[in-house]
Amino acid sequence: MKSIREQVAAWARTASPWIIHFNSGSCNGCDIETVASLTPKFDVERFGIMLHGTPRHADVLVVSGAVSRQQQARLKRIYDQMAAPKFVVAVGACAAGGGVLQGCYGVLGGADKVIPVDLYVPGCPPRPEALIDGIVKLLGSIKGVGNAK
Repeated sequence: MKSIREQVAAWARTASPWIIHFNSGSCNGCDIETVASLTPKFDVERFGIMLHGTPRHADVLVVSGAVSRQQQARLKRIYDQMAAPKFVVAVGACAAGGGVLQGCYGVLGGADKVIPVDLYVPGCPPRPEALIDGIVKLLGSIKGVGNAK
């Protein structure tokens, strides 16, 4: 059974998660769809989700694009700057496994080659509804688990 402190912490994480978006070199398809989910048409803020510019205040890191060798250190640094518990969402086929850029000399692959990924949102590019559904499912799993990362 969870203590009161763990219950309050889980509620706070799920009631108002702040996300930070990191583009590691995508074709901008996933970026456009990610930004579209923040517009009033899809209104991701109804779930308390808000885009934030600094990793020190963010709870969820949204990664789009295949991770290149040049972006590897930057992605790791941003992940390390985030306070625990932190969660990573890989958006699109490129962030999940390299996508069409897989096998290129300068591409490592997906985000999971550099940092641990908690949720994959498939598609090329995934629709805003899929991204919102994925993040809401991530929040639901945080509610159900007492000891998140």
